[in-house]
Amino acid sequence: MQIILLDKIANVGNLGDVVKVKNGYARNFLIPQGKAKRATPENLKVIEAQRAELEAAAQARLGSAQALAEKLEGQVFRVVQKAGVDGRLFGSVTTSDIAEALKAQGFAIEKAMVRMPEGPLKRIGDFALTVATHTDAVANVTITVVAESALG
Repeated sequence: MQIILLDKIANVGNLGDVVKVKNGYARNFLIPQGKAKRATPENLKVIEAQRAELEAAAQARLGSAQALAEKLEGQVFRVVQKAGVDGRLFGSVTTSDIAEALKAQGFAIEKAMVRMPEGPLKRIGDFALTVATHTDAVANVTITVVAESALG
């Protein structure tokens, strides 16, 4: 399906690009999220007319995302989980647990922003992760997983 991107999408294209993507990706994700429109002649004219304001809005989003990434950079967050004597967790620490820990500290983070390349954390210790506040703004954070009984 041919679509016009209304925002920068990683591995797809930039604002205003006309790209071909799979039908389901366009219909189920990009169009409902407001990140793209069908590439019809009418929509092309509308996008060209609104291009300046769309670019300004995208630049404002990028600026706020970069500011959030700067605040997050190098921060250490603590997550408390139940753990066994050997340091393995009962369960695991997932992106939603980390997003909740960041929200508790006052950062507006969604779980989709947390990048865990090695999957969920399954033991206690310190782990370096990244938080992508925007496709062009990434912050490195440290998550410290502590056993619940250690708080005593």
